[in-house]
Amino acid sequence: MLALWLPILLSAVFVFILSGILHMALPWHKQDFKKVPDEDKVRDALRPFNVPAGDYMMPACEGGDYNTPEFKAKLDAGPNLLMTVLPKGQGNMGLTFVQWFVFLLVVGFFTAYVAHHTVPAEASYLAVFRIVGTVSFLAYAAAQWPQSIWMRRSWCTTVKCTIDGLLYGLVTAGTFAWLWP
Repeated sequence: MLALWLPILLSAVFVFILSGILHMALPWHKQDFKKVPDEDKVRDALRPFNVPAGDYMMPACEGGDYNTPEFKAKLDAGPNLLMTVLPKGQGNMGLTFVQWFVFLLVVGFFTAYVAHHTVPAEASYLAVFRIVGTVSFLAYAAAQWPQSIWMRRSWCTTVKCTIDGLLYGLVTAGTFAWLWP
């Protein structure tokens, strides 16, 4: 595993750069979130409640019985929301970037772990590429699908994130195969 520290680190750097290009330089993710109709009025209506940062569901079924007539009536009346409330202010992109990079290192570490235990040291470029690409693709992309299945996230966004994960997996695979000991 110690021999794989360089591909772990470099693949994280390369994927970090690629993700920056995909999310900031290209229009690929510009339409992932829709604007709420009458956004200013909705924000003005919610502001007095001072909703703390966190994840919310509305209507919420506090008793756990989703079959009561009262809860069904709330669902029928709408609006029904799954929302994440962010803290007020500009936010700390530095912390977000650090957390993203740590995640990339974790993916690299576990990818290296699987590759170390499944791919022989004398393996060909393609043998390394195949295993590392598969494992890293799953790490980057598979968790996106339950967001559409359970949380009703747009399937278009999920497919785009899956394509991102494929690109990240290819970059990771290429880096590991290039630097395989």
